Amino acid sequence: MSDGFDRAPEQTRPLRAPPSSQDNSPQQNSESTMAKPQVVAAPVLMSKLSVNAPEFYPSSYSSNYTESYEDGCEDYPTLSEYVQDFLNHLTEQPGSFETEIEQFAETLNGWVTTDDALQELVELIYQQATSIPNFSYMGARLCNYLSHHLTISPQSGNFRQLLLQRCRTEYEVKDQAAKGDEVTRKRFHAFVLFLGELYLNLEIKGTNGQVTRADILQVGLRELLNALFSNPMDDNLICAVKLLKLTGSVLEDAWKEKGKTDMEEVIQRIENVVLDANCSRDVKQMLLKLVELRSSNWGRVHATSTYREATPENDPNYFMNEPTFYTSDGVPFTAADPDYQEKYQELLEREDFFPDYEENGTDLSGAGDPYLDDIDDEMDPEIEEAYEKFCLESERKRKQ
Repeated sequence: MSDGFDRAPEQTRPLRAPPSSQDNSPQQNSESTMAKPQVVAAPVLMSKLSVNAPEFYPSSYSSNYTESYEDGCEDYPTLSEYVQDFLNHLTEQPGSFETEIEQFAETLNGWVTTDDALQELVELIYQQATSIPNFSYMGARLCNYLSHHLTISPQSGNFRQLLLQRCRTEYEVKDQAAKGDEVTRKRFHAFVLFLGELYLNLEIKGTNGQVTRADILQVGLRELLNALFSNPMDDNLICAVKLLKLTGSVLEDAWKEKGKTDMEEVIQRIENVVLDANCSRDVKQMLLKLVELRSSNWGRVHATSTYREATPENDPNYFMNEPTFYTSDGVPFTAADPDYQEKYQELLEREDFFPDYEENGTDLSGAGDPYLDDIDDEMDPEIEEAYEKFCLESERKRKQ
């Protein structure tokens, strides 16, 4: 592979030859007994860059997918190679999902025509989503799109059904995996987080056109949490925290709609782990932060919550954003001062509150300035209305 640079021949400036002893005249020797150092010019290297050099690519970059993708799937001998190349491409450039997923699905519809091909497609996507940590979300989005756009629907099940069957295979060994060795647990954790992403992104359209989530995944996530908390090793607990941060608000809403108290049980389980388990201090801190997050409604703010006007009694930061005024003596005061009302009223009654002239006689009215003379003194109707509301609100607060 070319390094991206065309080498031009090096050109150097010839060195200046030192004068020979024959050139030195006796007169020069008599002028100074001290020999002057000879100055040698450094070589000047010409640039090796060329405008005709081929386009540069990092060594880790592969353009094979882009070139082959533009030509369709003809350059791929097998379905596996085509799909794996696309998955790797999405992993490196997730922003290309929106622009390329439609053509990818169309190509698959012309290629995936058998049960075995569909099974192979499901397995490739599942392995990518559970082996590459940053691909679980993209994998879930890809699964959702293909579940609605793949036309093949064999007797063994459509794409979504085969995907859920593949997840069930891993789900059935959850208890053994949660207490397995480090490699086994790491693979299990990747599956748990991918299932969480599937629950959030896999849309199921009902007969009436309504879009719902897969209830079976909701049940599965609850049991996976049980398996993780039943084996309170640090990495299991960290995985549970990640899962709840990802899906906690959605799960709690779904359980509340069904009248279930599962989230209360999960939080109680977490508190028991913090008290009893021999997990590290950092992990316990993570669990406590999660409980705190849930107590704040998972960080959500509802616009329908009861509005309570801030007062100095119920809001410690009530005066934080209040403006600062100055008396005629230059003494600053704010609304927090006990004699605020008296000082503020005195300020309003001052005749020179907005003087046209400064003390040094400078005219501030803009008279005689051709630029300021052209400014329209009238307010825009919307600005005027907003200003009036502001004045009324300020007056109402002042009288309270």
